[in-house]
Amino acid sequence: MGAGSAIAVARTHPAAEEQRGRLAVSLIFAVHGVISGTFAARTPWIQTNIHASTGVLGAVMITPTLGALAVMPAISRVVHHFGARTGMRILVALFCVTLIPLALVSDAWSLAALMFLNGAAAGAADVAMNAHAVRIERRLGRSIMSGFHGLWAVGMISGSALGGLCAGAGIGAPAEFAATAVGSLVLGVAACNLLPPDDPAAADIAPPRYALPSRAILGIGLVGFCGIWAEGASSSWCAVYLIKVAHATAALGAYSLTGFSVTMAVGRLTGDAITRRLGPVTTVRAGGILAVAGACLVALATGQVLCIVGFAAIGLGIATSVPLAFTAAGRFGGDTEGSVAGVATIMYGAGLIAGPAVGALGSTVSLPFAFWVTAVVTAGLVLGANALRAA
Repeated sequence: MGAGSAIAVARTHPAAEEQRGRLAVSLIFAVHGVISGTFAARTPWIQTNIHASTGVLGAVMITPTLGALAVMPAISRVVHHFGARTGMRILVALFCVTLIPLALVSDAWSLAALMFLNGAAAGAADVAMNAHAVRIERRLGRSIMSGFHGLWAVGMISGSALGGLCAGAGIGAPAEFAATAVGSLVLGVAACNLLPPDDPAAADIAPPRYALPSRAILGIGLVGFCGIWAEGASSSWCAVYLIKVAHATAALGAYSLTGFSVTMAVGRLTGDAITRRLGPVTTVRAGGILAVAGACLVALATGQVLCIVGFAAIGLGIATSVPLAFTAAGRFGGDTEGSVAGVATIMYGAGLIAGPAVGALGSTVSLPFAFWVTAVVTAGLVLGANALRAA
């Protein structure tokens, strides 16, 4: 081999490694979304199987977020112990495996305990995969984070669609969950083998055993908080809003959730190109304006079409806020997992309280009032976007 050929190989090898890493992270995000969507689609089956009322099921649904919040501050230390690639392999496998028993329990207490574990595994894998995404993005030198989150949304839509097909075909959740978990585990673990080797320098300094969000990343976390609040409020209540306020059918209410999810996925899949052109601050600020307008339209509208348009605008407007918050956090300091975990903890907190808060406001005042409040919270994307300059 001549000197020129050797130089060419040396130059192309890092690029090939980065592309393999990008493919790996893309697959991991999609697998995470499939597992999440699979469970969400079979919630009615789960409710019937454990003979739970809507109120009991609602209380149980809080436990996954509690599990995630409990473990995320410790993930940096776990990844440091096993290494980034091996840690990711373990965490994605755990998340897939914890899906299976969710369809096997027959009472609410058991389901709550298992969902706490599933949520812990989901949150842990979420932190690790976003940290890998930050590192791949940094090495490529251009915005790609939004696309990863778009693939998560595609995975979730795919998982929920498969759940609908299985339900229609009379296939029980135990068989579906087992098959989905095994297939996702094989794909997810195989994807981890494509991740770049660990950085030896990352092993030099051990992170804290349990790191809560630092004051330095609070502004970034609050931007993500506002985006997740709007997402949680809309995804949890758009169908109910259509039925109760706009007097839509149950089917149309369900389609409003599909519309919200699709516009958010489209916004994320196209968000990288927009971010490269406008920068993260302008992208999130413009999206925030659109999302606030959508929330106001929902609060004002009584017709079905305008409500659906309003929720779709929220989904499109908030699409890039969470991915860009993760990017900004991951580039803040040397401990990528620790910074990502800090922001994720704040954002999961928003996910924990947004749905119940909108429900409480809807019960005590009205659902339109609850979305006026959502519009105010979402305005934080516009006001706080400067915190993302690190992205």
